[in-house]
Amino acid sequence: MAQKASERFDPKAFLATVSQGRTVALHRKNGVIFRQAMPADAVFYVMRGRVKMVVTSKQGKEAVVGIMGPGEFFGEGCLIGQPLRLATAKSMVDCEVMRVGKTEMIRVLHEEPSFGELFMKHLLTRNSRVEEDLVDQLFNSSEKRLARTLLLLANFGKDGGPQPIATKISQETLAEIIGTTRPRVSHFMNKFRKLGFIEYNGHLQVHSSLLSVLLEE
Repeated sequence: MAQKASERFDPKAFLATVSQGRTVALHRKNGVIFRQAMPADAVFYVMRGRVKMVVTSKQGKEAVVGIMGPGEFFGEGCLIGQPLRLATAKSMVDCEVMRVGKTEMIRVLHEEPSFGELFMKHLLTRNSRVEEDLVDQLFNSSEKRLARTLLLLANFGKDGGPQPIATKISQETLAEIIGTTRPRVSHFMNKFRKLGFIEYNGHLQVHSSLLSVLLEE
């Protein structure tokens, strides 16, 4: 009977319903979901909106180290014994976020292979993105880093190709992500627009032709 119950387990339904160990909260734009150095006791899942991960140095300097969209987890460091949060999670727009307590997360990972597969796919994708980000920072120009960031925000490589970036993202935030200044971002954004790689029409529209910037030697 336990095996049949497991076969009926639906990871998407699990991540869409509130139950023991799972709560859903609405976080307004610029709201703090958790702060750096707070106890790490849960994993979070983005149901709607976008969340940015911000690290603050002892000198007070901030850097955006990641942006999570719908269907992505964050805060999973608690599962490997991380006692405190290494970054602050902030909502970029109005967000709906599920909180899964550490105990409940460990339970479902152990008992439900389908959920474990989903979560493992997330971890592998995240790891690959981190490696690509490192290479990007080490070897690519700020222009190429900006182009790659815009393509990622527009879900390039997923079904349907690049899409409008519904979340308004400031040039200051883009500068923090790629490690440059806002004037440099402004310069490249204007260049991309003149070349027809991006459009401003209420929302930022990214075209697949922007990929050519990454392919330049």
